[in-house]
This record gives sequence, structure tokens and C-alpha cells, in this order.
Amino acid sequence: MPQTAAGPRRNFFNLTGRNNKKQLKKMEQDANANPEDAGRQVKFLQALNKDYPALVVRRVEEGRFALSQEAYREYIKALVRTNRMDATDTNLLLAKMQSAAPASAIASSNASALATSGAPLSSALAAAQGLSPNEPMYVSMVDGGFKKNLWRTARVVALGFMVISALTALIEEKGLGGIGVKSKVTTAIGSDKKFADVKGVDEAKDELDEIVQYLRDPDKFTRLGGNLPKGVLLMGPPGTGKTLLARAIAGEAGVPFFYSSGAEFEEMYVGVGARRVRDLFDAAKKKAPCIVFIDEIDAIGGTRHLKEQSALKMTLNQLLVEMDGFDQNKGIIVIGATNFPESLDNALTRPGRFDRSVSLSTVQTLSHILCRHVTVPLPDIAGRKDILELYTSKIPLGNDVNLDILARATPGMSGAELSNLVNEATLRSSLLNQTVVDMSAFEFAKDKLLMGAERKSAIISPESARLTAYHEGGHALVAINTPGAHPVYKATIMPRGQALGMVSQLPEGDQTSITRKQLLARLDVCMGGRVAEEMIFGKDEVTGGASSDIMQATQLARQM
Repeated sequence: MPQTAAGPRRNFFNLTGRNNKKQLKKMEQDANANPEDAGRQVKFLQALNKDYPALVVRRVEEGRFALSQEAYREYIKALVRTNRMDATDTNLLLAKMQSAAPASAIASSNASALATSGAPLSSALAAAQGLSPNEPMYVSMVDGGFKKNLWRTARVVALGFMVISALTALIEEKGLGGIGVKSKVTTAIGSDKKFADVKGVDEAKDELDEIVQYLRDPDKFTRLGGNLPKGVLLMGPPGTGKTLLARAIAGEAGVPFFYSSGAEFEEMYVGVGARRVRDLFDAAKKKAPCIVFIDEIDAIGGTRHLKEQSALKMTLNQLLVEMDGFDQNKGIIVIGATNFPESLDNALTRPGRFDRSVSLSTVQTLSHILCRHVTVPLPDIAGRKDILELYTSKIPLGNDVNLDILARATPGMSGAELSNLVNEATLRSSLLNQTVVDMSAFEFAKDKLLMGAERKSAIISPESARLTAYHEGGHALVAINTPGAHPVYKATIMPRGQALGMVSQLPEGDQTSITRKQLLARLDVCMGGRVAEEMIFGKDEVTGGASSDIMQATQLARQM
């Protein structure tokens, strides 16, 4: 095969068996054998430009072959087809075309201006894959190997661990104050409540009076080597005066009062609750002697379980540490209040933390037996009268108001409920433009709280009203004539709540136990309405209005 000045060339088209490429191969051999023959070069460039314009550009720019004006025209076509016209010096190209002559040997002048590579054409064709749809370029992704992937994964995990550690440290040190969660500022408040403002819990006040003496004169109790109590646990249903008792202790002792709710300690971020507990006790230490009151302490002091969230455990653990950490004689009394004493953690209720517990329950766990108990029950009839006297002393009362009757008619009501009763009566009198609050307003308020609002808009037919009247009359007559039944106070057929009427009985006082005679009397009263319907209207005309009476009678019978 003929050789050029650049040495032997490997033909690209030796790798294919197609007819057109065989023809191009022959034309290439002929053009390479006659590098100074411009005509042969033009023919080869014209044939090559049909499918491989990029190779035309490369062959012309090699500058080793004679180029005529026709060859430069093919070169321009190839530049346009390969989108390389904008990057070409058109002035230089025009000058070359003007100086070019057919069949002239200008390879040397072209080489100095356009030469960029000495590679043969066949090598250029081999490197041209991907420049035409007929010659796609195949790309193979090389895997980095197991070790390289393992090292990359280890770096990502290490970086994530460092970021999490930094965020955890920020939470512990600054409580997330810099990223959206503000630290709650704990301030002390004064209390204007006294034991005189707390009614119906005289025994509890007498017991808690010792705490007041501790806060007023700690040296009086430590001179013989005794230790001041750290905490008092108030337990009982809502409205019994737990918060009021805590404020009364602070008011009697004249010490600062720190109030917080158990739900306020927790946030969506871990560590915030523990930090707020620390802040609370840090502020209390600066104001000692003082009282720290935590309402609904069961929100953070519940029994710990293995599957419980770690944030709740951290908050409780911090509370336990703070109660054990500060000096026992510093004069800080922690008072906790809860409606669910059985849910508290044993570590919180043991002596040394909550030394005294105020409980409503008669069932004592071992931790409670080790503590002194102060019973704070729901107020009895005398306590209810005292509470009513306290709240009614601030409003104008009518001459017909009988607080003894109201106290008898409200068994089981707490101090908060009695306060609401007085308020409802006051609003009723104001609505009627009365100058005083009379007994009818109290009766209206009591019935509203116990039975619901009056349904004056309910459409009651005369037949239904007549049946209800006989039904309620049956209850009243049986109650009047049955030994052991409570005295009848009033009867009405005004619809309230789900009831079309009711009969109110007024016990003489609070009952701590019920005799068999009284239970049988209650059964008779419950069935009195159904019996009256049968006597007046017949067995076939009785209604389902006695369903609640039958249900109540069934429950009483089962209890007996």
C-alpha cells in the first residue's frame, strides 16, 4: 500500500464489509497514493461528505493534501453540517480559496495555516463514532469497586453522626433557643389567698398549717436536728381546691409562689422538658424560702415503662434529681397536684421527695403508707354551706335564700361546682333585671347544672304532658308514703336535657352508708312512675318513659 510522508496509515474502512465503505476505501487509497492530485482529493471529499462531514473537516485541516477551490467548498459544507462554521476564521478561509488553483500543490501552505493533527484518516474515522446516527457511541459505566463504595458510605455515615451529635449538644446546652424554641422564663408571683378563703377542708388546712410554720420560721424545726419536708402531694378529683390550697399556703407564709403545669414542660424537641425543670428550680433557689407548685404532675411524673418516650423519662429523671439535689433545709417546698395518684411513679411518691400526701383515696399503696396522709374529701353538708356563704357574701341575696337547703340539695358537689352554681344564679338574676339574687335563681341554676337547660321550645302534646304528670306524680306519691325514702322537695314536668320531667328529693344530710330499708325505698320510688301509668292508662298503654327508672332499679337490685 502506498505511503505518505507521515508514514504508513491504517484504513478505517478495513473494519467494514459494506459496499459503500469498500468504495470509500478504494477512493481513500487512491487519494492517499496521490496527495498532490487535487482532482482525486475532491472526488474523495465529495463521497466522504455524504455521511462523514466531520472527517472531511479533519482531512482538510490536516493540510497534507492538495486542495482546490472545489475542495474548500466541500470543506465549507462539512463545517455547516457539523455546526462549526461560527468557530472558523472566514477571512482566512476566503483567502485560501482565492489563492487555491485546480490541481496545484498547495499542501505546504495549507499545513502552516490549518494543520492541527498528524493522525491518518482511518484513525480519524475510527474516532468518529457518535458523530452520526449510523455510528453510535457506546458508553460503559465502570463500578468503583466494593472498597471504594464502602469508604464512600462510611464517610456519609460519619458526617451524619457528627451533625446529629452537634445538634444534640446544642439542645442540651441552649435548649434550642437559637433555632426556634424559646426558653420559658420562670417568675415568682405573690399570693393573696389565705386559709380563710378555703372552705370545706378544715382538717387539710390544719395539717398544712405545719408547712406554713416551716416556711415562716425554719430554725424552729431544725434546732433539734429535724429536717424540713421537701414536698406535699395533693391528690383528688377536679374542683376540690388543690390549687387554692397551694396558693393559700404561700399567702399565709408570705413567700414567693412558682406555678407551673406538667404539660408546660414538654415540647416536640428532646431535652426541652429537662431544661425547663432545671430553670424552674434554679429560679426557686434564688427566691428561697418559696413554694414550687406543679399542677397535673402526672403529665411528667407517670410510671415509667420500657416503651415510653425517652423525653418523658428525661423530664421525670431531672425532677427526681432536683428534689434530691437541693439542700433539704433550703426552705423550698414542692407541691404537686394530680387527679390520678395511682399513675405516679413510685420513685416520685417515696418519702424524701414528697414527704406528705393529701389524698382522697382510702386505699393506700406502700409508698403512701410511709407518708403522712391528710384527707381532703369533697365537702360535706357543713362544708358546702361554708363554701356557699363565702361566695354569696360578695353578691346581694334575697330574703328567701336558704343556704341550708342549697347545701342539702347539692351532695357530691365540689367547691368549684358550688362557685359555678352561685355564678349561674347571679347571671340568671341579672338577665331578669332583678336587684337581688333570690332562691328561684339558685333553683334554676342548680337544675340547669344537674339536669341541663330548659327545653321551652319542645313541642309537647296535651296527652304527653298529662302522661308525664301522672308518671312524675307516681314517683312523688311513693316517695311521700314509703318509709326510708328521702323527703320530696319538688316535682316538675318542664323538659330538661333528655328528661320530660323530674322529682327532686332532699336528703336530711350526707349519707356515708345506706341501709337495706333505704335501698328498698329507692326501688319503690323508681318503679312508682311505671305503676302510675298502669293504674291510670292500663297495662297496654304504658310507655318507654320508665326505661331509665327500670335501669336504675336494676342496678340497685344487683348492688343489694
